[in-house]
Amino acid sequence: MKYKTVVMYTEIGCFVCCLCGWILVCSTLPTEYWTFSEVGSIVLTTSNYYSNLWRDCISDTTGVSDCKDYPSMLALPAFLHACRALAVCAVITGFFGGVLTLIGMKCTKIGGSEVANARVTFAGGLTYLTSGFCGMITYSWWANRVITEFLDPNFRAQKFELGAAVFIGWGGSILLLSGGTVLTYFSAKEGLPLGSSNRTRRPATYATARTRKTYMLPPASSRVILRPPLFYEARKSRPSRTATKTTATFSREDFV
Repeated sequence: MKYKTVVMYTEIGCFVCCLCGWILVCSTLPTEYWTFSEVGSIVLTTSNYYSNLWRDCISDTTGVSDCKDYPSMLALPAFLHACRALAVCAVITGFFGGVLTLIGMKCTKIGGSEVANARVTFAGGLTYLTSGFCGMITYSWWANRVITEFLDPNFRAQKFELGAAVFIGWGGSILLLSGGTVLTYFSAKEGLPLGSSNRTRRPATYATARTRKTYMLPPASSRVILRPPLFYEARKSRPSRTATKTTATFSREDFV
């Protein structure tokens, strides 16, 4: 099986994994069972309290339940506002991660060249990773707050336990992180310049290879000593005409 075929099937598997994780994260937002508490020692008078990011609910053994939204947004603690913002960011980034991955996958053939598609898929993988990190921070922060209040002996208010939505959110965040990591790894090997092993390279020349080895002298054993040609030495040893030419001197008596 060719490498491109393996990458294509891997991208499909990672996309399905991230899509399932995103659906699980989205399903936790309208669910009321983020925290759960049961009050009452007698079965006939037991009341169940549960809440999420948006409202508090109560139900009894007769099956009657009632939910009430938080009365004031400004009166809520900063912790709850941060969890709301991170949960919404996880949903939004997961949606755009799915769009980018669909455009850049090899099996869709929507984009341009293979390098451009790999870069789009790489961007989709990073968006999925952002969605997974936002979801994991949200559910872990919420769980830490609930567990801290439950184990604190000085906490006098009603104590809650972790609901089913937190565990579902953890599972969806793990799927987003794992799928986004594998998707980013394979797309980075093909899309990024440093990760491309099949890229054609120009041969190193004197003008392009500016390295230390270009200007190093060869070892003494292989060093070539340039000498002048033989005809130059003979020409150099030959006396010049100006040097050998003698000038005759004549006196006045020689003409008489």
